[in-house]
Amino acid sequence: MSAATTRSRTPDRLCAEAVDLARAAAEEAAAPGIVGEHVGMVSEGDRVVTHFFECKELGYRGWRWAVTVARASRAKVVTLDETVLVPGPEALLAPEWVPWSERLRPGDMGPGDLLPTDAEDLRLEPGFTGEEEPSPNAAVSGEMAELVEAEDAEVTAGVPASLPIAPLRGSIAAVAEELGMRRARVLSRYGLHVAADRWEDAFGAKTPMAQAAPATCVSCGFLVPIGGSLGQAFGVCANEFSPADGRVVSLAYGCGGHSEAAVMPKTPRPAPPVIDETRVEPFPLRPSPDSGSVPPVADEATAELGHS
Repeated sequence: MSAATTRSRTPDRLCAEAVDLARAAAEEAAAPGIVGEHVGMVSEGDRVVTHFFECKELGYRGWRWAVTVARASRAKVVTLDETVLVPGPEALLAPEWVPWSERLRPGDMGPGDLLPTDAEDLRLEPGFTGEEEPSPNAAVSGEMAELVEAEDAEVTAGVPASLPIAPLRGSIAAVAEELGMRRARVLSRYGLHVAADRWEDAFGAKTPMAQAAPATCVSCGFLVPIGGSLGQAFGVCANEFSPADGRVVSLAYGCGGHSEAAVMPKTPRPAPPVIDETRVEPFPLRPSPDSGSVPPVADEATAELGHS
């Protein structure tokens, strides 16, 4: 160990004794009553010492005021170097910053939000290639320059082959749009696998709903097939009573709303009533006089009480 290293680790006596100077500097930088007790010091180098003072600010628990003082060579006057608030060993710190692209979760986007996609996103790949090199029979190629349509020749300064920028009408992007290939980028193989894994976790064969289902979605009448390679393993549920209505589900998924799991029996209907329209049965509005236990009398007002 060199002598310079030994000297740098030993605090300078005058700088170590400049506690009052350091406290005055900390109190000048902080509000009154914020600077607390002197909690230590550390040697930063030859004739450079940092003093630490307790911070009593309510929002900075465990933080310390650090005041660095220094002394020039062969000088007897200690001068102020820097005053700063730093976290201590037990300071309450904010969590480590994470970029927004890593903090974003499904469902975080709202109306009006814009989510830019990285140009090198592994989930996407070019939808068509050859943007810089048109095909030999394209209108922008040298072979077809003389065969360009009349309206194109009128709006351009010369033949397409001699123009610095090719006309839009004959570009690869324009041709791709006419063929239905309007997307500049499509899902890559990695993007397909990521989407399939995500959908399989949400509505796949290992979910509790699928484990208790009487049958799988592959035989359900409410399953809407989808195109592409994903259609070999997934579809869209169209059962409004299913928990996966409108969601992409695995063909191995299932729920209790399967179209063929149980057929609801028809509601039994009573037999039609039998009415004999050939006979007329009299229905008296009043009971017969001789139907009761009390004999009829001429004067009902003088009759004794009895059962009718």
